[in-house]
Parts: sequence; C-alpha cells; structure tokens
Amino acid sequence: MQLDLVAGAAAVGLGATLAMDLWNLFLKAAFGIPSLDPCLLGRWVAHMPAGTFRHERIGAAAQKTGECVLGRIAHYGIGVGLASTLALLTSGESLRRPELLPALLFGIVTVVFPFFLMQPALGLGIASARTPDPARARLKSLMSHAAFGIGLWASALAVSSLLRGHL
Repeated sequence: MQLDLVAGAAAVGLGATLAMDLWNLFLKAAFGIPSLDPCLLGRWVAHMPAGTFRHERIGAAAQKTGECVLGRIAHYGIGVGLASTLALLTSGESLRRPELLPALLFGIVTVVFPFFLMQPALGLGIASARTPDPARARLKSLMSHAAFGIGLWASALAVSSLLRGHL
C-alpha cells in the first residue's frame, strides 16, 4: 500500500473506533448500559507475555501496571487493524470512494472477534453466554460494531476528501 493509503486507513480506524466509543458512552449515559472496561482489555493483553490467553474471570485476574493505557492502545490498534483490513480487501476503494453499506456490513461482521475470541478469553463465554443477560450483551456488541461500521464510512468520507488525489 502507498503511504497515503496506510495513513488513511490508520486515520479511518482511529475515527471508527472513536465513533464506537462515543456510541458506547451514549448507551451508558442514556440507558445505563455499560461497556467493557478498557482496563480489563489491557489486563488481558498484559497477561499474554506470560502465556495466559484465557481467564476464568478477567476481573479476578491479577492487575497489571499500565493495564488501562495498554487497553486503550490495544482497542484503538485493533480498530486501525480492522480498517486496514477493509482497505486491503477493497484495494483501497473503501478509502477512495466510501460507501455506507459495505462499511456497515464489515463493521457488523467484525463482531465475530469479540464473540468467538475476546469474550471467551475473558471468561464471558462464547458470545457472552456466561453473562447475566447474554441476549442483551450480544445485541450491545452487535450495535457497537454497527457503530464501528458507520464510523468506518464517516471517517473514510473525511479522509477521502482530505486526501483526494493522493489515495
């Protein structure tokens, strides 16, 4: 990829992740629906170098220094990685000519990662099966990833207009 495409994909990933975070803040403020604490994501990542990739309950795992910062970095890094994946899959077209439907569908499809990787590894079960209200948790995850997809599209619109002719 050209440097402009790499920078564009990174900017789109950051913007899309911010859109997801703003959506989750809205859900918490308006309806009291909490989101995953980024510190717990950081704790999960911080335990990986010691070979621990799965926890019975991540909240009961030993706290790690810098886990909150690490969690935010991981969260936004994952968003950049996913946006880069979309840009690669579309040969950069998702950045050059953003369309809502493909970005939204891609965002929704990315829910497979928390459902089948992160949530089980944190002790929440496949697709939040071990949470008090699995259906609500699943819907919340799906809506958050839809917000990420909309964020991919909106951020790509902004990036494409800024970098027109360079992508």
